[in-house]
Amino acid sequence: MSDLPKGLESFLSDAGWGGADIEPIPGDASFRRYFRIRKGDGSVPSSAMLMYAPPPEEDPKPFLEVAKWLRDSGFRAPEIYHELAGDGWILTEDFGDERMREWIEAHPNGETGAYISAVKVLGQLARCKAGPFAPYDMDVYQREVGLFVEWYCPAAGLNVDEDGFVAAWAEVLAPVIEAQEPGVTVLRDYHSENIMMLAPETDGDRAGQGEQGLIDFQDALVGHPAYDLVSLLQDARRDVSPEFERKLLDIYVLGDDLGESIGRDFEADYARLGAQRNAKIVGIFTRLYKRDGKPRYLDLIPRVWEAMERDLAHPAMAPVARWFDANIPADLRAAHGGKVA
Repeated sequence: MSDLPKGLESFLSDAGWGGADIEPIPGDASFRRYFRIRKGDGSVPSSAMLMYAPPPEEDPKPFLEVAKWLRDSGFRAPEIYHELAGDGWILTEDFGDERMREWIEAHPNGETGAYISAVKVLGQLARCKAGPFAPYDMDVYQREVGLFVEWYCPAAGLNVDEDGFVAAWAEVLAPVIEAQEPGVTVLRDYHSENIMMLAPETDGDRAGQGEQGLIDFQDALVGHPAYDLVSLLQDARRDVSPEFERKLLDIYVLGDDLGESIGRDFEADYARLGAQRNAKIVGIFTRLYKRDGKPRYLDLIPRVWEAMERDLAHPAMAPVARWFDANIPADLRAAHGGKVA
């Protein structure tokens, strides 16, 4: 294959996978590339995943650090077979192709069970001492949500009050900063395309559903437990009805199997972080279109915008909601922010 990155075959040879078949697979919204590596000699494992995260655009070291912490803490992250992080190469356990999103499409009766399992993982994360990762502090929250005014607003032809935007978010997010001490490990991109459905069970209430594997966690920080929950339940990539979202939120907040009930301000923080995340995603998806030439992400914006409107309706979001009312025209909002030039 002429388009293989230079150094791939040498890395595989050093890893003990020389001569294996190399199959490129679709990547994500980053500079990372992925390959499935297959052996035909009967050895176990017979397949592996190769991630190429080339510097300077990518740094694979955080992936290795978070993977080790997750595995050491009892979570199902992929085993690392071999790595040469300085050159961007990581060879990992192969979790297969069955992401939670596609698994549910093939097993619609298993949707509730799959989501409950995913929510339970977050309950376990919330009960763990946070990993040795950087804090999800106000600077990070503001930098992320600022992508909305940096990318979406110009693309929509809007001249907005950027200082007022920063001030409104500072007011809204201050309680989150206070509530997230001492903090939990936040994976930051925990949704149906980053949860892998592993070996299936054959009987019982979860027949057909095995373990859930975690991927794409290299950006983990220490923050608020509501962030990953809203990432899962307000998924940019598949519809989660408000009624189902409410049911799963109740399971997280009140479920006996998830430990003690969450504090009374949890749902306000859920709305705050939902709006923050969704505004960020609208900015990122617009950037992927304008800067990186990936228009397919524009089709996801209406779903994200609709969830953001629900978050903005929470009383805790009043300062930011007033900014949206003053700066984003009603016709654009009615169209769920779809008019990106």
